[in-house]
Amino acid sequence: MLRALRRIAAPVSRTRWFRRVGPRALPVAERVLRRATGGRLVVSGILVPSLVLHTTGARTGEPRRSELMYTPDGHGGAIVAGTSFARAAHPGWTANLIAQRDAEVVVRGRRFGVRAERVPDEERDATWARIERQWPGYRQYERDSGRTVWLFRLTTDAAPSPFDGRLWGLPRAET
Repeated sequence: MLRALRRIAAPVSRTRWFRRVGPRALPVAERVLRRATGGRLVVSGILVPSLVLHTTGARTGEPRRSELMYTPDGHGGAIVAGTSFARAAHPGWTANLIAQRDAEVVVRGRRFGVRAERVPDEERDATWARIERQWPGYRQYERDSGRTVWLFRLTTDAAPSPFDGRLWGLPRAET
């Protein structure tokens, strides 16, 4: 059922209309759902694994939060992509992770410390392939943005890992 919903929703998420409306509508929907569930759910979490990333602003030093889709890497970590609805500029949270690799995430209402690493260039294609097994066509955001989307791997020492793809019915990592 969930995979069928993803197949229907994924093409809609790549439309010009969604890219225009999504950046304005989704934050409002996220605030409403966050208040209603005490922060345990995020809107995108209805269809895909999602987290709330808590970083420190690279320029301001102020706390920042971003609701993001993630893909389990199959080894206890998560992959996040700075697609920003195919906008030309990288999202602010990516600069925050570059400036300060230690951050926190909330997954299914539980908060965990994470360490972020940029995915090396030689791993990008394989990483994108893994992401697109979860959300078909997601790399089109990179193509449409005209920039190289920064990919990050988030790791945690938490056990069990909050990023376990089996919770979402996703494939394990290839060995």
